[in-house]
Amino acid sequence: MSTLFSPVRLGELELANRIAIAPMCQYSADDGCATDWHLIHLGQLALSGAGLLIVEATAVEPVGRITPRDLGLWSDANEAALDRVLGALRRNSPMPLGIQLAHAGRKASSRVPWDGGTQLPPGAGGWTCVAPSALAHGDDEATPAALDSAGMRRIRERFVDAARRAVRLGFDLIELHAAHGYLLHQFLSPLANRRDDAYGGAADARMRYPLEVFDAVRAAVPATVPVGVRLSATDWVDGGWDLAQSVELCRQLQARGCAYVHVSSGGVSPRQRIAATPGYQVGFAATIRQALRDAAAGDAAPAPMPVIAVGLITEAEQAEAIVAEGRADLVALARGMLYDPRWPWHAAAQLGAQVVAPAQYWRCQPAAHPGLFGATRSGQR
Repeated sequence: MSTLFSPVRLGELELANRIAIAPMCQYSADDGCATDWHLIHLGQLALSGAGLLIVEATAVEPVGRITPRDLGLWSDANEAALDRVLGALRRNSPMPLGIQLAHAGRKASSRVPWDGGTQLPPGAGGWTCVAPSALAHGDDEATPAALDSAGMRRIRERFVDAARRAVRLGFDLIELHAAHGYLLHQFLSPLANRRDDAYGGAADARMRYPLEVFDAVRAAVPATVPVGVRLSATDWVDGGWDLAQSVELCRQLQARGCAYVHVSSGGVSPRQRIAATPGYQVGFAATIRQALRDAAAGDAAPAPMPVIAVGLITEAEQAEAIVAEGRADLVALARGMLYDPRWPWHAAAQLGAQVVAPAQYWRCQPAAHPGLFGATRSGQR
């Protein structure tokens, strides 16, 4: 039996296997509204046989977009456009759907990657960014406006409003983006947060605002909707956010009812030095997972929240080993799924497992793997 293709629960949501499709920005929205590109892009991924599909980082307000082409969920128009896409997915795939809610903070107002990704000034279609402190991400970028208490309250309410819209749309899961140098990560990292109030300084103070956002979203949506967090486990910069602080944050999230943590790294500073080798972030996930299990030890303690590992996980045997050896509870793929949208099919074939495939594709099942499509009926012509 393959561990990778065994079921797993994230809160109240049961997944058929332990392969998640990580959020991947497409920079193809119109004023935050999903377009035909999202229908095509998400449609193919929804037929992949993965256990979960998480929609790309979705801005909770216009100034929280990385680029002017980011997906958003701050308006009725955004909600209606995404509803059209989700309706098509649900009519053709049973795959559970999640959404990642985000705010880019000081990394907002940028050109799309294929146009260079550099910061857009207000006069060229950009806007003034906001951040925990008036510190630019890069030396050649504009200084953001430091958020005051009213601004922090507004953004927290925008997360809540977007989460309620996500529930109305029928998303099965909500993920809060606290990784990759975006706003919630900026509050966590001493490289971006130099506040001298209750939200800056010591690690517990830097954690306060991301935890407040989590608490507000968790309280605003039904208990049946899991709320998880994507986290950068380290900044890869001396003196920055690190694994020990991540472990403590995850303990606090677990105590608050977080459904899972999705462990990535980096993004808050251009000074980062990352040695990207196969599975280079899995060790962070393993350390966090063990710490959460230790914190949940005892007969009366709740089960530890699951941990999702990411980072150059490209081979079926590699993914199988990660979950079978207990280094993570799930693996998530991003670029690998773009390159091979049938990665779960191919992994199942290699591991002797089964996936759900649409009936229209049953005839492509390889003769060497007659049990690959579990829903295939014998005698189909």
